[in-house]
Amino acid sequence: MHKVRKAVFPVAGLGTRFLPATKAIPKEMLTVVDRPVIQYVVDEARQAGIEHLIFVTGRNKGVIEDYFDIQVELVNTLTERGKKTELSLLEGLQPQPGTASFTRQQAPLGLGHAVWCARDLVGPEPFALLLPDMIMQSERGCLASMVELYEKTGGNLVSVEQCDPAETNKYGIVGHGGAVGSGFRIDGMVEKPEPKDAPSNYFITGRYILQPEIFDILETQEKGAGNEIQLTDGMLKLAEKQEFFAYPFQGRTFDCGSKEGFIRANVAFALWRQDIRGKVFDDLHKLMATVEPYGERSAAE
Repeated sequence: MHKVRKAVFPVAGLGTRFLPATKAIPKEMLTVVDRPVIQYVVDEARQAGIEHLIFVTGRNKGVIEDYFDIQVELVNTLTERGKKTELSLLEGLQPQPGTASFTRQQAPLGLGHAVWCARDLVGPEPFALLLPDMIMQSERGCLASMVELYEKTGGNLVSVEQCDPAETNKYGIVGHGGAVGSGFRIDGMVEKPEPKDAPSNYFITGRYILQPEIFDILETQEKGAGNEIQLTDGMLKLAEKQEFFAYPFQGRTFDCGSKEGFIRANVAFALWRQDIRGKVFDDLHKLMATVEPYGERSAAE
């Protein structure tokens, strides 16, 4: 079994739900408290022992590459001013030379196509895939726990959580097979099934460990939902030949691709921070006590 050394981050999306902000700023660079969303996902990958970061970018995403590079002027200014804490922070976030790669997805053809664009950088070995919109909060990162389970199962692995059984038609749902370590064997995958047809209420949440054979499938994959090349369709074909397992994540997941999820993430991570949680909690309490609900304010107007 090969070690999972590389991680793919598909960051080519336009982020239209956050316009006008994303007209100039990639959605992955929007900040949760004081770090870009992409930094949380990269931190999770590095905690899991990932050695090489692969970013699949698009137009107007150069700022992501700049962010993970050294800004000489900033470093020199901080050094001159004796800002040792800030310098140490930046150094800890900086990937080592040669451990970050960037490739372009020239056209918005879907998640499956974005993953396929990383094929030559990944090579013939298993890899992790982390969707940057989804940031996860737990003492131990989701991917680190997945890597530990993968060392027992091999094959392919996805993170899952449980949804309301009445809402299975919003997600990709997996069937719950026999237990394996901290996870279970997947005995079926269905994209957005009606509740009566769903094999379970476990849905895929944006973390994957996949075998390189997925690239051959995606290369000839026909367009699916949304007229895009869907990763789920490719995984269904791969599941005909290889085993899939699930890791039920026990922490909190925030979909930062939506405004509501992004705001929840900011509140949750602020309250997780010992240096600011007290003040933030007090301010939120006061705000909730004084701000009128939106419906009442609209009616009054």
